[in-house]
Amino acid sequence: MIAKIRVLFRWFRQWDLIVLTAALVAALGIWAFIGIADAVREGETQSFDERILKALRDPTDPSKPLGPAWLGEVGRDLTALGGVAVVSLVTASVVGFLLITRHYGAMLLLLSATLGGLLLSTLLKHSFDRPRPQVVPHLSYVNTSSFPSGHSMLSAVVYLTLGSLLARLVQRRVLKLYFVGVALVLTGLTGLSRVYMGVHYPTDVLAGWSAGLVWALVCWLAARWLQSRRAVERSLE
Repeated sequence: MIAKIRVLFRWFRQWDLIVLTAALVAALGIWAFIGIADAVREGETQSFDERILKALRDPTDPSKPLGPAWLGEVGRDLTALGGVAVVSLVTASVVGFLLITRHYGAMLLLLSATLGGLLLSTLLKHSFDRPRPQVVPHLSYVNTSSFPSGHSMLSAVVYLTLGSLLARLVQRRVLKLYFVGVALVLTGLTGLSRVYMGVHYPTDVLAGWSAGLVWALVCWLAARWLQSRRAVERSLE
């Protein structure tokens, strides 16, 4: 019995509190995604989803978003943050930096996380195949199914993975918080803009955030494990 307790204690020492917290959050993210998906399939969220979409439109003209004219333009700009073109440019820029600085392990990890997240998003969309909202006109072009939100998930995958990876590559705490904070803001704004544009239900975005968060945390845990084995660089200094 004592020997088993010692083994358990050694295991906890190897996996510190931060890692255990990340694993717990990832488990909660999976639970949240499953719960949202079940509710969507049963049609339990449809009324809520449609009320939110209608509330974000001009009551006199549903083809116009709620608020001043410039806010609609801001929404279109923000929604591009989760588009394939912008995400690809951001990823390529960081990959170029890591290549120049010879952080090859971090570069390969970033590419694997991004491509893996894109594949996961595509598979989930095909699996659920939820129709796009029809209660309000779309203010952004779409040609895929609705659940989960690909923009929300891809932005979470890329920005949170980048934020967590870059946070692991620097030593100063303020820089770690900065990277993670920026990633969270970009992810949040992208998801909210998809609802504002009328191309996604709120539950689509929540599910996209949940799945993207889980994938980003898995990649962060992988990065931490690889850094402990010196397969991925620990610092940029």
